[in-house]
Amino acid sequence: MRAWALGVVSMLLAASSTALELDLSSKTSIKDTASTIAYGLVKYYNGNLTGGIPGLLPGPYYWWEAGGMFGHLIDYWYYTGDATYNDIVMQGMMHQINAPTGDFLPRNQTNAMGNDDQGFWALTTMMATEAAFPDPPADTPQWLAGAQAVFNEYVVRWQEENGLCGGGLRWQVYSVLQGYDYKNSIANGCFFNVAARLARFTGNTTYAEWATKIYEWESGIGLIDTDYAVHDGYNVFEDTKTCGNRHNEQYSYNAAIWLAGSAAMYDFTKNDTWKTHVDGLLNFTTRMFIKDGHLWEPPCETQPKGCDQNQVSFKGYVIRFLAFTSKMAPWTSDGIRTILQQAAKDAAGTCIGPAGANYQGADGSACGFSWLEDGKYDGKAGVGPQMTAMAAVFYNLLEDAKPPATSEDRGTSKGNPNAGSNMAQPMPKLREIVTADRAGAAILTTLFAVGIVGGSFFLMSDLFD
Repeated sequence: MRAWALGVVSMLLAASSTALELDLSSKTSIKDTASTIAYGLVKYYNGNLTGGIPGLLPGPYYWWEAGGMFGHLIDYWYYTGDATYNDIVMQGMMHQINAPTGDFLPRNQTNAMGNDDQGFWALTTMMATEAAFPDPPADTPQWLAGAQAVFNEYVVRWQEENGLCGGGLRWQVYSVLQGYDYKNSIANGCFFNVAARLARFTGNTTYAEWATKIYEWESGIGLIDTDYAVHDGYNVFEDTKTCGNRHNEQYSYNAAIWLAGSAAMYDFTKNDTWKTHVDGLLNFTTRMFIKDGHLWEPPCETQPKGCDQNQVSFKGYVIRFLAFTSKMAPWTSDGIRTILQQAAKDAAGTCIGPAGANYQGADGSACGFSWLEDGKYDGKAGVGPQMTAMAAVFYNLLEDAKPPATSEDRGTSKGNPNAGSNMAQPMPKLREIVTADRAGAAILTTLFAVGIVGGSFFLMSDLFD
C-alpha cells in the first residue's frame, strides 16, 4: 500500500514534464507566461466571491501576504498592461484601507498586527501611487494618503526614550502581542522604505530626513553591519531598558527592502553615501542569496524543517526590490538583469505542477518553491511560490517600463500629510456592554447551570440503578 501511494505521488509531481514555454527574447512570450502564472495565483483568492472578505486570502495565509500579493498584481499590470485583475485589487485594497483614517490598520487584524504587516500594505499603496494605478473614488482614502498615514503612525511608535535601543520600531504594534519585545529589520525596513519613497514621490525633505535617521539607527545598532549583512533583530529588555541578544538570521527580504530604500534615497539625493549603501547591500544580497546562479533562502531552504508559510514568499519581494533598484540606480541594471533572467528561467522550469485540491489553476502550471534543482517541481505549491514565479517572469519587461512615477512626473494620487491617527499605539476601544449583552449572558449562564444539574442527575441515577 505504501509503495502504491508513493507511486501516485511521483506521478502527480511529474504530471507535466514540460515547463511553461518561456522565450525571454519575446515580449509576447513573457506576457503569456506571466498571465498563465497570474491566473493560477488569483485562483487562491476568494475575497471577490460570495462569503469571502475583500482583501483577505483564505487560511492558512496571513493578512500581510494578501498585501504582498496585491503589490505584485499592481506591478503585473504596470509591466504587462494586462488589467484583468485591477478590479479585485481595487476592491481588496479599499476594503482593507480602514476608512476614514486610511491607514491599513483594520480592527479585525488587531490580534496579530505587526509593524511589518501594516508595512507591506503601505508598500503596496506606495506601489499603486508610483504606478499611477487608477485612483479610488474621490470621497475615499487615496493611495498616497494611505502611505502617508502609515508613515505618520510609524513616527508615533518610534522609540527613543529611556534608552530603548536608541530608537526603532518594535515588531508588533500592540503591547499585548507576542513579539512586542523585539525590534527587527523588516519592521524598520518597511518604515525606511516607505519614508524614502515618499521623499522621492513628494519631494518633501522631511521624509528623507526620517529615512536617513532610520538607516543610521539600523546601522548604528549593528543590524546592518560593516559588511552590509542585514541581521534579523534584537530583543528589548524592559527591566534594563536595553537591547540585546542580536538574532543573526539573514533573510533575503530583509536585505532587499533596505537595498530598494537606499536606491530611492540615491535617486532623490544623488548623494554618494547612498550609492555606497546601494553597492554594499546589492553585493551582500547577491553574495548571500544566490547559490550557483539561483535565488534561494539560506536559513531554511535546505534545512530539515524547510521554509514556513511566510518564508516561501521572500524571494518574490527580493525580485521586486531588485527591479525597483535597477530603475533608481541605473549602474546596477546590467547585473540585476542577469539575476532576473535566471530567476525567470528557474521559475518557469518549476511551474509544472498539477491542478488539484491545493491548486485550482491550469493543470501543469503550479509553481514550486525551490529553484536549486533545474526543472524540478518540489510540490510546495501555494500563494508564495506562485506570486514569486509570476514576478520573476514579468519583471523581465523591465527595460521597456518607465521608472516609478513622482508627483511631478505622471503621478496622480492625492496626498494627505496629516493622514492616519495620532493614537496609533493603544488598542481599539472595547464596545460598551449594553442590556442585550447582559440578557444574553444571563440566558447562557442559566443554560449552563441547567446542563450541570441535568448531567449530575443523570450520573447519580446510573449509580443507583
